[in-house]
Amino acid sequence: MVPFDDIGNFRDKVIDSKVFSLTTYRIGCSLLKCVLLWCALTLPSSGSAQEVSASARWSMKFDGRVRFYQTTELGVMVAGTEKSLYALDGESGEVLWRRKNVRLDAADVAPVPGTDVLLLSFEDGNRTRLEATDLMTGDILWRSDKVRGVVMQMALDPDSNLLAVVMTRDARGRAREGFKRRPVVHTFDLGAGHELWKHELESEIEMIPARWAEDEDVPYLLDNYRPPVFLDNRLYLFYEGITSLDAQTGKERRREKFRVNEEGLALTDADPVADERVVYLSGRGRARAVSRATGEALWESKDIGLTPEMILTRDVLYVRTGGQFTRLGDGETIARGPYGVSAIDVNSGRILWRYKGADKGITNVALIDPATIIIADRDDLILIDAATGKRRAKAAHNVERAAFVLVNERGEAVVGGGNEIAGFDVAGGQNTWRARHNPPGRGALRIVAAIAARAASLYFRYGGAASTAWRGAQLLNAVGTLRWSGLATRAAFPGLTSLATGYAREYASERFTPFGVLSRARRFSTPRVPDVPRPSIDVEERLLDRLDPGRQLERVSRFLLRRRRLATLRGQWMYFYTELSKGRGLVGVNINTGRAERAIRVADPDERFISDEASNSLYVAQDERLLAFPLSDRE
Repeated sequence: MVPFDDIGNFRDKVIDSKVFSLTTYRIGCSLLKCVLLWCALTLPSSGSAQEVSASARWSMKFDGRVRFYQTTELGVMVAGTEKSLYALDGESGEVLWRRKNVRLDAADVAPVPGTDVLLLSFEDGNRTRLEATDLMTGDILWRSDKVRGVVMQMALDPDSNLLAVVMTRDARGRAREGFKRRPVVHTFDLGAGHELWKHELESEIEMIPARWAEDEDVPYLLDNYRPPVFLDNRLYLFYEGITSLDAQTGKERRREKFRVNEEGLALTDADPVADERVVYLSGRGRARAVSRATGEALWESKDIGLTPEMILTRDVLYVRTGGQFTRLGDGETIARGPYGVSAIDVNSGRILWRYKGADKGITNVALIDPATIIIADRDDLILIDAATGKRRAKAAHNVERAAFVLVNERGEAVVGGGNEIAGFDVAGGQNTWRARHNPPGRGALRIVAAIAARAASLYFRYGGAASTAWRGAQLLNAVGTLRWSGLATRAAFPGLTSLATGYAREYASERFTPFGVLSRARRFSTPRVPDVPRPSIDVEERLLDRLDPGRQLERVSRFLLRRRRLATLRGQWMYFYTELSKGRGLVGVNINTGRAERAIRVADPDERFISDEASNSLYVAQDERLLAFPLSDRE
């Protein structure tokens, strides 16, 4: 091979010999450049330090095309290829461990919320193996061969270490309406891996495709249902209506059956909210109160329409009716009424007032203070008196396809959609700032739309919705359990309204219980990989095995610190996929000022890209590589 520095000498010798004509010389140099370029591209990768982009923080080349990738609460990136499963340090790109001879889909990998456990599902015909894996080392903590299918949703009770896993078999096919399967709930002791009981649903239920592809089979998910909830030693399910099971035995305590996805739309019922005595539920166009002590229904409201959102204060339950929903058949966003807000007395279930002035659609509901409710419809931002239901003020927002309203740190009402966001002074109704960034006009429309929806939804992954309600109201909304469905991390779900109504609050909790090597980091001065017989699995490149005890402690402490930061993180930037001055990329708009403070040039990100505010990184896959770009870049 001719070294790069010797190209000039090679050229001079060729010309001096006069053997080659000028044309031959040019062809030779062109061929030489091709050879050198080929060599540069095919030289072995040096790992995470290998850079393929000047703006990338790090780049990692795998042993095949990246089939999926996802981040976790600890900042560990999990990525799969045709041959292997990798776990990487999201900040540095270092490989924490690699499991060879494993081919998994994204649906086969599920992090248990609030822990360092990763559930892996291996399907082989009618047989399934579920493995609980230490996220830091790749070691198997326990396995079960008594389950079937892949993990769809989870709920964890941190006080008892009870893990409810909802699994579904053969959940794959062409994207269409009417795809149904019968989920099974398995409840485990997460520490020991013992299955305590299982519960099979009475009938098949409709599922939603992970993406709406026209010419390929896709996995189906349960993201069109609220995930299970542990509360007061009961497990609540929301797939066939409302079912309450004894958490220790699985014995049915209460059941009310009704169609959940009304009119073929996803998430038409609200996430449950609770106070000290009562859990409040919705569905079938009604709100209902259930005693936490006895499980008996205390009251049920009259028919008030589709009820996708509830906000609980000390004396009043505010219910939004109607809104924007994802249609199961094709993934399109559909508006359904009647639109409005109702106030319900929490003691009697009596409807105190109804507001029906949102006759042109409705977004989510926000409380700016105990006395003021904010909503937006297609045209206007509306302020409602929380005590009487009377409209206080109305101002045109002029935001195209308004999907959500929130309250920023300055106390402004912020109305946003897929390509625009605007702030308003609540007292006077004046528009204080506005930012609009249209998606690129060229390219496949569906892909561009998916990327744009993904960009706009990044804000809600980090508790952005927690700032949309008056702080005093939030304390009563928590149901005291950890849940996972992946909705906030998936690219396929375009409904910003759905994300704004509460799913982001489940991304990270302040409760954290380690079960793998991190549990030893808390008990001893230095963590050690467990010195116990391991199942016969092919795990390589385990980083902790290569570190001395002092550096092991430093490394795991960094992951735990990152986890604590994430639990208190609140989103500050709404991202838009648009044309930059030098190509395409993402613009980060500060929701408090409207200023475009960030610009990340990523020419053609796939619609699965992930942002991680805790590590200040944006992750994108390109063929065999996973790249991390700094989120703080400016154009």
